Amino acid sequence: MGSKSRTIRFALFLLALAIAGFLVPAARPQQAAPGKKTRGHDLVSSAKFGPHFETSDRCVACHNGISTPTGEDVSIGVNWRTSMMANSGRDPYWISGVRRETIDHPVAAAAIQDECTICHMPMMRYESKLVGRDGEAFAHFPPGHHTRADRLAEDGVSCSLCHQITSEGLGTRASFVGGFKIDTTQPPGERHEYGPFGVDKGRTTVMRSSATFQPIENKKVIRSSDLCATCHTLLTKALDAQGRAIGELPEQVPYQEWLHSSYNNGTSCQDCHMPKVPEDMPITSVMGEPHAGFSRHTFVGGNFFMQRLLNRYRLDLAISTPPGDLDSAAVRTIAHLQSEAARISIKSLEIRGSRLEAEVSIENLAGHKLPTAYPSRRVWLHLTVRDRFGKVLFESGALRPDGSIDGNDNDQDPARFEPHYTEITRPDQVEIYEAIMADPGNKVTTGLLTALRFIKDNRLLPNGFDKPTAEPDVAVHGEAEADPDFVAGGDTVRYSVTVAGGDAPFQVEVELWYQPIGYRWAMNLKPYDAEEPRRFVSYYEAMARGSALMLVRATAVTGHQESAAAGVGIPAPHAAAFGASARK
Repeated sequence: MGSKSRTIRFALFLLALAIAGFLVPAARPQQAAPGKKTRGHDLVSSAKFGPHFETSDRCVACHNGISTPTGEDVSIGVNWRTSMMANSGRDPYWISGVRRETIDHPVAAAAIQDECTICHMPMMRYESKLVGRDGEAFAHFPPGHHTRADRLAEDGVSCSLCHQITSEGLGTRASFVGGFKIDTTQPPGERHEYGPFGVDKGRTTVMRSSATFQPIENKKVIRSSDLCATCHTLLTKALDAQGRAIGELPEQVPYQEWLHSSYNNGTSCQDCHMPKVPEDMPITSVMGEPHAGFSRHTFVGGNFFMQRLLNRYRLDLAISTPPGDLDSAAVRTIAHLQSEAARISIKSLEIRGSRLEAEVSIENLAGHKLPTAYPSRRVWLHLTVRDRFGKVLFESGALRPDGSIDGNDNDQDPARFEPHYTEITRPDQVEIYEAIMADPGNKVTTGLLTALRFIKDNRLLPNGFDKPTAEPDVAVHGEAEADPDFVAGGDTVRYSVTVAGGDAPFQVEVELWYQPIGYRWAMNLKPYDAEEPRRFVSYYEAMARGSALMLVRATAVTGHQESAAAGVGIPAPHAAAFGASARK
């Protein structure tokens, strides 16, 4: 294409944007609907509140409509809007947890809302602090309101949040718990948004006019794990009855786990969670120049369950993302988990008298603990032994239809928990890789602001993780600390079970399962008589059969070769039903 033709097309593009209303000198203040009740930030002058961020609708006009040569849609806005980043302000589990904490600690209710909006409603909260107010969670939930503060809150972790974070303090403790910094000194049109690619003068003009930002190339910031750590490192303050801090819990520290692994030497968070497109790709749909290393904005993680929940209850939560896109995102999350999370194998299998002896090895493929981040997550082993006729002789770790694990002490009794095992001999013993918190009285709790420490943390360690030198924030707790087989990269568990009364040969099948929101974490919200916990518990109970996922499976037959496979997306209800029928 000739340069003259390209210039004409670009000029027409600018004209189209102007007609569509995208070329404006600055963001227009949002006015409340006539007669609408004044809430929270409506009390703040719209001329003062909210000038430092733009909602995603200002960005997607140019950054959607991008496809690879093979037809894969890699539009930035399309991919982002299905992620938990985009839906952080709509997350019904999060808001129910906030309500629980304010009921548990009423004296600190305002401070709790402020703290909890730092990373779930970051744009609203950042602007609130700049005008001398605290962040408010309940004022903006359920979503669907129309003030400037509402729109910023509902847009979650949006484009102009991540791309404005400066290098100031990144990677230091001060930057954690949402301690990121943006430049608030520059006027609209002069503020920088950082990206991995250089942008020419013409396209810079478009962006400054449409989104009031000036694009600046800065790979070091935008592709740094330090940037992710600002919100994915949460150090939670335990509170007493007067709302005073009495201790600190490393609630979520995947960044620190990554630092203490071999992955910190060349593999960043973005490398795994924003996988690059192999072909050169433009970053805009009109007049975009191809670049190498375009990152998909899918933010693949581990919460397939919440993506499906958001889709099912889309009307309640004002979800505008098309149903097919959210469903595809959940499938993409499952594929990521089943291919990138773990491997499993049966290292040895033999019969000794009337007992079957097996060694199961689990390998963590992630660059952090498995599972990581929010402590409601757990993975566990489901092992079944059958005789030659298919009769079940032993089963440990079956998933129940209500989302609980058969034999798990914590699911049966909130005051107890399942220990870490080196050997399992009974069906009511289950190897569960999880974090269990304790309060000041050493009682098991799922209350984040009540918890002082972990009394169990046997989540699978990443490669390169050295147990003896681990900092307290990432240390192993409980029996796993002294287990010589619980090491960097995984764990080995022995099973010794009776097969008396069965007919050889015997088949062993072992599966590694994963659940983003454990049964106990959901059920502990049930006693709280408030709208948000009631809503989420009803959602969870309706969808409990699909709350967990089989990641990988291995099988072996006594005297025969072992076989192993990744999970194939078997829905939890089918797997649970199979287990139930097999036990009868």
